[in-house]
Amino acid sequence: MAIVWRAQELVEREENHVYRAALAILKNREDAEDVTQETFVKLFLKQPTFESETHARAWLLRVAINLSKSRLRLVWRRRRETLLESYPAPEPESRELLEAVMALRAPERTVVHLYYYEGYSTAEIATLTGSRESTVRSRLSRARARLRAQLEGEIP
Repeated sequence: MAIVWRAQELVEREENHVYRAALAILKNREDAEDVTQETFVKLFLKQPTFESETHARAWLLRVAINLSKSRLRLVWRRRRETLLESYPAPEPESRELLEAVMALRAPERTVVHLYYYEGYSTAEIATLTGSRESTVRSRLSRARARLRAQLEGEIP
């Protein structure tokens, strides 16, 4: 059974999740804001039917991830500096971990964000990113090893 969604409620409920996912991938506030806006424009243009709130969030995150990946491939993007201050890290002690996460490669950052910050399982992340579940697990494993080494001072 499909649910009827109200655009304003959906945007208000999911905007932060979409923005944080884009920011985790792009590491730039302005690009993440652009991707968030593009994601909701696609929502309004396509007007998909969702089975549940979870399905709506998954659809929005999938669109945001794809738009973020496309933006990373742009040549002009590689010449810009990152803006770490814009990423949500409420406690000062989280800063070191956040900097280590942001230093990861984009595919690893994506799975770390979706797994730890958004609470998705590896199977769900595989669906969202269009990867195999084993690839997601490998990326998580590599990311954890890099984070561990970096936080212990053994930068790989």
